Amino acid sequence: MHKDISIVVPLFNEEESLPELTEWIERVCSEHGYAYEVIMIDDGSTDDSWHVVEKLAETNPHIRGIRFQRNYGKSAALNEGFKAAVGNVVITMDADLQDSPDEIPELYRMVTAEGFDLVSGWKKKRYDNAFTKNIPSKLYNSVNRRISGIKLHDMNCGLKAYKKKVVKSIEVYGEMHRYIPVLAKWAGFRKIGEKVVVHRARKYGVSKFGWERFINGFLDLLSIQFVSRFSKKPMHFFGLLGTITFMLGFIITSYLVGAKLYYEVYSGLSYGLTNRPGFYLAIACMIIGTQFFLTGFIGELVSRSAADRNHYLVEQKLGFRKNDQVAE
Repeated sequence: MHKDISIVVPLFNEEESLPELTEWIERVCSEHGYAYEVIMIDDGSTDDSWHVVEKLAETNPHIRGIRFQRNYGKSAALNEGFKAAVGNVVITMDADLQDSPDEIPELYRMVTAEGFDLVSGWKKKRYDNAFTKNIPSKLYNSVNRRISGIKLHDMNCGLKAYKKKVVKSIEVYGEMHRYIPVLAKWAGFRKIGEKVVVHRARKYGVSKFGWERFINGFLDLLSIQFVSRFSKKPMHFFGLLGTITFMLGFIITSYLVGAKLYYEVYSGLSYGLTNRPGFYLAIACMIIGTQFFLTGFIGELVSRSAADRNHYLVEQKLGFRKNDQVAE
């Protein structure tokens, strides 16, 4: 069935906020005449969140639910929500009422009218603790902008809007939900925008995130950068490192051998190679360089054996029959 909007809401222990959130979403979507669905993904809640979702679905035909057997994390919840979404525009928001459904019409307009592939919210004015969230978040986003090249002020904002093709073209796993704009960029979606959104103070419950998310997030960003660039050509990365490291060891070895010949042949002095620190540095560089090469070869073998080794996103085809398959 055709839908204008799919609203994906991952949740964990948010039983108190769900009735108010769904009522708010329904009011906004009804006022603007949207054909919509709300997909709630219960990420292994230990309270009565799922029972609340069941009751809401009984009275509201727009609500659909997915329940995990245990807590897998926000990335897993979003990935399942993206698989189930059928709307032309997919909007994600948190279930804690800190994201305002009143932002939905403008986010939808920016995707449909202005042609953005992805629009990320920017909580310019936040109601979180300055020392535990605000300041670390600003530093964190500054590093993200420099590494990823995507000029977003709040990459981790849960309130985002996507073209349907974007969410069907990416896979969110681990804790990569923080870097969906990076995943989208590397999938070829370059028109990424930003909108200042209202950040509301938490009304129910407590935050589910701690300090460890900053460390894990930085490591995830490095992982995305590596996988996006070298997943189909690992030898380009490891081969380069191997060549540089091995050649450094070879140059040091050549120098030491030349120095030994010079001193012993022309000067008659003893020159002990094993007494030189450079000797051990040369051996280490040559061994490490060889290991990098072997890692690259193994990576190539794994890459060539992968089921998706020839999977590429096709934007358009010309001159084919209508029933020919096109990646979406």
